[in-house]
Amino acid sequence: MAHVCPWWIGYLLASPLRRLWHNPPRILGPLVRDGDLAVEIGPGMGFFTLDLARLVGERGRVVAVDVQPRMLAKLEDRARKAGLADRIDARLAAPGDFGTSDLHGRAALVLAFAVVHELPDVAAFFAEAARLLAPRGRGLFAEPTGHVTVPRFEASLALAAEAGLRVVERPAIRSCHAAILGRAD
Repeated sequence: MAHVCPWWIGYLLASPLRRLWHNPPRILGPLVRDGDLAVEIGPGMGFFTLDLARLVGERGRVVAVDVQPRMLAKLEDRARKAGLADRIDARLAAPGDFGTSDLHGRAALVLAFAVVHELPDVAAFFAEAARLLAPRGRGLFAEPTGHVTVPRFEASLALAAEAGLRVVERPAIRSCHAAILGRAD
């Protein structure tokens, strides 16, 4: 199995200081609207999730999928404290199953921020992302430059293309390789 970030690192990743270089509303705001459905793969303790829930509004929903129960428990706790629990559906993924088949064709956004390099089957992730996206939906795929080389990021984008996704934009996100993806059809 691929390396998975230890659950306790989630406290560092959810730190408010991180907002100095990754501002969730600025990064995600252009990609979602009130009432949208967003799917976040590997949310950890919810650094992006809480702001994403605010962006989709009371009529929207965020489905946050992780393989670590402790991460999801902390995410749910943070969502309750922020008054956002009713907008966030935290799901525990099983090996080989993201648990998102009920959402196929409905997601305005599929977010995978600093997580794809940890997945055991990158091709399967991009295939599921393509199935999840609504016709005009977008995927934000970002990987940390300290963990993922340019060739490895480009190899992941090639797998995305094989799954039926195309690069729409290459946004500048500090300390990250990033691409916004859309369905090729």
